[in-house]
Amino acid sequence: MPTRGAVEHVVIDATGLKVYGEGEWKTRKQDKNKWRIWRKLHLAVDVSTHEVIAEEISLVSVGDNEVLATLLNSLRRKTQQVSADGANDTRACHPVLKKKRITPSIPPRSNAGYWEEGHPRNEAVKVLKEDKQAEWKKDRAYHKQLLAETAMFRYKQLLRTKLILRYYNAQVSKWLANMKAMNKIIRLAMFVRQQTN
Repeated sequence: MPTRGAVEHVVIDATGLKVYGEGEWKTRKQDKNKWRIWRKLHLAVDVSTHEVIAEEISLVSVGDNEVLATLLNSLRRKTQQVSADGANDTRACHPVLKKKRITPSIPPRSNAGYWEEGHPRNEAVKVLKEDKQAEWKKDRAYHKQLLAETAMFRYKQLLRTKLILRYYNAQVSKWLANMKAMNKIIRLAMFVRQQTN
């Protein structure tokens, strides 16, 4: 996708994709869950356009926080704010956001502790401990995180949720083609809300 200037707000999330093929045959034949094969789809969605602006596919064993840097590095666009779920509240993710001068909207986990004095994440931890997380989420427009889930739903409804190709590289290629197709559909058919007086 061509670069189209700065992005005000990006939301990030992940979902599982079932892989069908030899592994699925073994599941049916032997009825054992250990043969089930999944891939993980990671998306970065532009809040203003609803388009997927960065994507990654990984093995199911890869954590969401391990992919955050890859998604952001592939943007090549100035990004003001990133919203992601608590799985990205790690010491690996925050330096990436800081280096790119991106404001993080990542709620800390329920048992989160403070980091070193002056760390911007401490504000979110303080809000959590004071039970004011709802206000913090509202101020940060964290509710827009749902747009990432909407993108996942859209992908699964418009395209295939099953990866039927046998090899990993072929699965990735197919998935990237699906993302381009979905973005085209969004550009052609996205409703534009207009306020009336």
